[in-house]
Amino acid sequence: MTATATPAIQLRGLEKAYGELQVLRGVDLDVAPGSIVALLGSNGAGKTTVIRILATLLTADAGTATVNGFDLATQPAQVRESFSLTGQFAAVDEILSGRENLVLVAKLRHLAAPGAIADDLLARFSLTDAGGRKVSTYSGGMRRRLDIAMSLIGDPPVIFLDEPTTGLDPQARLEVWDTVKELAGQGTTVLLTTQYLDEAEQLADRIAILHEGRIIADGTLAELKRLLPPAEVEYVEKQPTLEQIFLSIVGADRKESR
Repeated sequence: MTATATPAIQLRGLEKAYGELQVLRGVDLDVAPGSIVALLGSNGAGKTTVIRILATLLTADAGTATVNGFDLATQPAQVRESFSLTGQFAAVDEILSGRENLVLVAKLRHLAAPGAIADDLLARFSLTDAGGRKVSTYSGGMRRRLDIAMSLIGDPPVIFLDEPTTGLDPQARLEVWDTVKELAGQGTTVLLTTQYLDEAEQLADRIAILHEGRIIADGTLAELKRLLPPAEVEYVEKQPTLEQIFLSIVGADRKESR
């Protein structure tokens, strides 16, 4: 396998249990460099557990995983230097201004010219005019964009977005979507967890469905659509939505496991 073909994120046989509750039962997943992969699943399916393991916040019970070519078990320090994590709620300091938040993180990472880094990110995320205002005055979409901007300080090649639009209004969600598309367009690898199926349709190059601890489907939207019977054609061809695909796959899997 050539260097360019090496997955930016790779999971093999990942398992995790909390006491008697087996959350992950052998998860396999590849994420290509510079791509957006959406990890879908119902509440409790294990999406956040996967992210927390990849972020070295949890230890898997079994299986292997690599991030940016580094093994989680044997090279955790290099893994941590390779990614940034944005959780379900914006981790910003509301007392500080947007620019001060960015400068603070750049200083904590011991980077040269933190002011220049902050100004560049404010411009990149369309926050220059708001950069001097306290974050407490920001809208939900602005806070989330600032949060993602903070996570990019140091130019990590991989970013984990754990349900990044939870609680945002439709306009704010669109702002975040544009930001995520821009990240991937500039070569950042994005692993996105979401419960919003339209979000996965809009953003993802590939979609993986996590159900009962395993990836039960993985492919492009077009590939997943082919898992359902062909659409009936009357006057207009009605293509299945990702929501219909998801519910059909999960429902079929439930029946087979009984």
